[in-house]
Amino acid sequence: MSRHVKRREARAHWVLLTMVLAVALGGLCLNGYVEHVGAEGAGPVAPGDDTPAPDEVLAGGPVVRPNPDGTVTSRSLPARTIALTFDDGPDPVWTPKVLDVLARHQVPGTFFVVGAQVNKHPDIARRIADSGSELAAHTFTHANLTATGPWLRDAELTLTDNAIAGATGRRPTLLRPPYSSTPDAVTAGLYAVIREAGAAGYLTILADLDTKDWSRPGVDAIVSAATPQAGAGAVVMMHDAGGDRSQTVAALDVLIPRLQEEGYQFTTVSQALRLPDPPPAASAQRLRGQALRWAQLGSGGLATVMTWLMSAALILGGLRLVVQVWCTRVHVRRVRRSARRRKRYLGPVSVIVPAFNESANIQATVRSLVDSDYPEVEVIVVDDGSSDGTAELVRRMRLPNVQVVEQENAGKPTALNTGVMFARGDILVMVDGDTVFEPDSIGELVQPLADLEVGAVSGNTKVANRGGLLGRWQHLEYVMGFNLDRRMFDIARCMPTVPGAIGAFRREAVVDVGGVSTQTLAEDTDFTMAIIRAGWRVVYAPDAIAWTEAPASLSQLWRQRYRWCYGTMQAMWKHRRALFEGGASGVLGRRGLAYLLLFQVILPLSAPMVDVYGLYGAFFLPPAQVAAVWLGFTALQMLTAAYALRLDGERLGPVWSLPLQQIVYRQLMYLVVIQSTVMALIGDRLRWHRMVRTGAVAEHARTGVGAGR
Repeated sequence: MSRHVKRREARAHWVLLTMVLAVALGGLCLNGYVEHVGAEGAGPVAPGDDTPAPDEVLAGGPVVRPNPDGTVTSRSLPARTIALTFDDGPDPVWTPKVLDVLARHQVPGTFFVVGAQVNKHPDIARRIADSGSELAAHTFTHANLTATGPWLRDAELTLTDNAIAGATGRRPTLLRPPYSSTPDAVTAGLYAVIREAGAAGYLTILADLDTKDWSRPGVDAIVSAATPQAGAGAVVMMHDAGGDRSQTVAALDVLIPRLQEEGYQFTTVSQALRLPDPPPAASAQRLRGQALRWAQLGSGGLATVMTWLMSAALILGGLRLVVQVWCTRVHVRRVRRSARRRKRYLGPVSVIVPAFNESANIQATVRSLVDSDYPEVEVIVVDDGSSDGTAELVRRMRLPNVQVVEQENAGKPTALNTGVMFARGDILVMVDGDTVFEPDSIGELVQPLADLEVGAVSGNTKVANRGGLLGRWQHLEYVMGFNLDRRMFDIARCMPTVPGAIGAFRREAVVDVGGVSTQTLAEDTDFTMAIIRAGWRVVYAPDAIAWTEAPASLSQLWRQRYRWCYGTMQAMWKHRRALFEGGASGVLGRRGLAYLLLFQVILPLSAPMVDVYGLYGAFFLPPAQVAAVWLGFTALQMLTAAYALRLDGERLGPVWSLPLQQIVYRQLMYLVVIQSTVMALIGDRLRWHRMVRTGAVAEHARTGVGAGR
């Protein structure tokens, strides 16, 4: 005897998704630290101490070594000895040009490099070392060490060590803190940094002569600033990165020959002080440096890709809105022209109501159908094995032209097909058991069927229980979806779905496609696509209004949208050949299916990364820029929602809740798409998720509460 074993839905992908998002956020944060925070001072933790340093530092030489006993030793270079030093590199343009000048005059230099730049250009760092010049530390991100906490100062130096070790195999022993200059400008805050660096094994190198070449004062001014007093030795500060350094390069070509003619010797700082060569880095440190480099490059690449993806998404969203608004205006004019015509009687209409445990709303649904102002309507309620007395409730109403058909539970598509068999009319209206019609809805819904090319008509579904945030969000989603998407689909002749809540069908079209398919969970989408592929037009009637009960909790919303999304993917896969066919089928494939794939699958799947990028932007990008983008996007959404509400004659009040959708609702919707995609890829089957009814539609029919018209 076989047993039905309930399969548990896959869960491992949520762990994988969390890990991927965590890694992506970590990578983006690394890129943000390297490219944005560090360049501006590495996020000041506390204001630096701007009081002067001790006199022995202020009046000393540029080489500063703190002693364990609290004293400080400072030194100057020997007479007629020049150490040319360069900060902020390596730079892919200017550092090689500086090295070319040094090589031409056969002099070395000392390059105080930024670790993040070393990771970007390790080949240039190796060239510096191989040329006879030396590399020294200038922090990892050019951080202002006097305005950061101890842990960040330590991290800056450690990361720089690792970067240089990974590129050259050597550890730096010299340090120049960013934003430092000559000894007489050292503050107490900078002196504290120098002491910490000394305890970590670094020798701090300041400058005798600061050329201020970063301000581009002119070649002659740079040469003058770099020329020492007669016979004195000097550490000269220049820059090989951070902007246009053409004046620095030109000044070197003037300065070096001039000082050589005067008998000056050019050397590195270490050679001038007779310091030992930098020690080789341990294998572990070299590996850490290489790993750091790849992490930094990967994070930069990720940030670039995400920026492009965000730009593409914004452009696609903008184009989509433009197309929607244009199609909507065309559709509105078309509907207004049609509204001037007198409504036609198109023959008897059979309304089919599939019902499974719909006792909360079924009487209100049937009553609204019977009260229709269309001349001849029969109602067929197909009870699909209900256990709550749904069929008996309808019978007790004793209404004319209402027929109850009972069957064993076989699913909604089978119930619809059963109703088709019992229906007498050539126009079939299919209605969910939790839906209430306006009196004129059936008449409005069937009018487009006067055109013999039309095989199906979508009505306008509205949320009855729109109280609370969740109700408002669904109300806005329905209004925007029906008034923008469906109007666009109508104009483009690629309507993918006639909703189960309200739709009219020509019997001939239903017969053409063999009835409602039972092969997918989105039977309405599958059915509609089949009708279009059979050569029939599917249109939208905005004035045919039906009120439906939306999920009242996040868990119910998840179950409903999970089924819809999974079923839509099933239908898209089933009808995938439409992409390569001609005629109406090809229009559906290349317009409708492509649109669904892009805007309802691909973009939602990328949404988690968009949120991660949003967090990254909130912390690392300019606040004004981030705020402008967010406010602009939100304003555009609100204007779009207001336009859709206005088209439907709805109040604009719910628009205020739209920005809050970004906090919970949007995330829930893209998680639904992710779960559906995973289930589809692993080939699992999803069972029908039943929504608990609260009777909101019946209450709306009785009181009209929630109506916006």
